[in-house]
Amino acid sequence: MARSASNPLQLPKELTYRQGRDCLLRLRPLVIGHADARVVVDASAVKVFDSAALAVLLACRRAAQEAGKQLVVEGLPKGLQSMAALYGVDGLLMPAPVPDAAATAQQG
Repeated sequence: MARSASNPLQLPKELTYRQGRDCLLRLRPLVIGHADARVVVDASAVKVFDSAALAVLLACRRAAQEAGKQLVVEGLPKGLQSMAALYGVDGLLMPAPVPDAAATAQQG
């Protein structure tokens, strides 16, 4: 059964090199077969992680792009956000903030 944006894909509580391969093997087909063009991955449950968590997310992003979809990661823990920034991949996993319409009007 294909999931939709109202039913995001969930990352596990622990995502290290030990779980990385199995997690990717489980998520990749779900990303590719997702019902919507926007695939939401909920990372809020992740408490224990290493760089393998980023590798899994980047591989899912690549799979989504190959399937003509956009991967959106929500709830990325602060530690993973910091790691992504350190490795220079934060822009790939976390979209740039959308400017506030009022702030944009004041600048113009």
